Amino acid sequence: MYRKALSCISILRNNGFKAYLAGGCVRDMLLGIEPMDYDIATDAKPDQIGKIFKEAVLTWGHLGVVILPYRKNRFEITTFRGDGEYDDARHPVNVVFTNEQEDAQRRDFTINGIFYDTENDKIIDYVNGQEDLKNGIIRAIGNPEDRFNEDHLRIIRAIRFAARFGFCIEKDTYNAILKYADKIETVSNERIYMELTKILVAENAVAAFELLFETRILEKILKEVHALKGVRQPPEFHPEGDVWDHTMLMLRNLGKTDKPVLAWAVLLHDIGKPATYMETDRIRFNEHSRIGSHMASDILRRFHCPNKDRETIISLIDQHMKFMAVKEMRLSTLKRFLRQDDFDLHLELHRLDCISSHSKLDNYDFTIRMIKELAKETADLKPKLLVNGDDLIELGFKPGPLFKDILRSIEDEQLEGNLVDRENAIDWIKKRYLR
Repeated sequence: MYRKALSCISILRNNGFKAYLAGGCVRDMLLGIEPMDYDIATDAKPDQIGKIFKEAVLTWGHLGVVILPYRKNRFEITTFRGDGEYDDARHPVNVVFTNEQEDAQRRDFTINGIFYDTENDKIIDYVNGQEDLKNGIIRAIGNPEDRFNEDHLRIIRAIRFAARFGFCIEKDTYNAILKYADKIETVSNERIYMELTKILVAENAVAAFELLFETRILEKILKEVHALKGVRQPPEFHPEGDVWDHTMLMLRNLGKTDKPVLAWAVLLHDIGKPATYMETDRIRFNEHSRIGSHMASDILRRFHCPNKDRETIISLIDQHMKFMAVKEMRLSTLKRFLRQDDFDLHLELHRLDCISSHSKLDNYDFTIRMIKELAKETADLKPKLLVNGDDLIELGFKPGPLFKDILRSIEDEQLEGNLVDRENAIDWIKKRYLR
């Protein structure tokens, strides 16, 4: 990606234009972090960029943004510009093409307003971004209220950057976040979901959520997680504190991850506890995993989470308490539990849950041991059925709900090791289901 970015910059320069790396990639390079993507800023107009790069996509050309696909990734090549009024708290109504100095002034935070002249190996910094990087400060460029009014999502982005890099938010910028916290409710749920996902997979997610709570933003975008604060738990199982403390400790133990579904499951795994809190012989949360999975489904639908990811997260939440019973499960039940899709994620969620509370890993160790014992042969966990629907029809059964019951019972017996061939299975069906 970096070599391709350099190639694009050279091509633009060879055509008589200025071209620099810009924004987050420059910030990350200065911090010694390998950038995830590379953005290019230039004085070439969108139509000129389109003539130079035949594969360029000019959908956002009227805003000075050209997309350049590259393999499975893409570059954004942006014309130096000044932004007009914003009418949707996201996009300017119009832009004026200008120079790099004015372009830097329309960006969000000083640490993201730096250019890098790759041809001359020179940093171009009109906003003192380098100084703020050195001092660990998140500071809006210009008037913070103007920056947050232009794009309300910047309220969360400021918190994400502060947490990711361990920086402090500059006083005026922080006060503007407090003042405009309510504005976050105007941002689309899809954009909020993307920002929260970036927070969750980063190393310092806990710091971000503490800031989101402190600034009253969390109660506006994820009231179900905000409600975890102050919900007491039985100290004999949760010496770490309330449900919020437990969830934050799990996020801290998770750390940086490349599995967003696991991070979301950690965040939401106990959201059913406030609704199921009760005190009997001790504090209890009966069926909180089932209720929490329904709540999580509503949240993820609200955020337009992709269906496949949503289903995985819901399953993780719904089943996270089943590990308590693994030692007592029938062999067939245990095998079904172990063979489900993404079981490595279920196992890791359980491990995080344990080390972030009572620290007992006996059920985790038992599960690992059974996986090794039972997975020596794939057929042990998912055997080929000894009979099918045609066999049942031949025996005189009519298609219907009983079919499913019989086939599942046969598989139970196979998983228990009681049936090993078709003849035995047929005899077993006759004895159990036929008079």
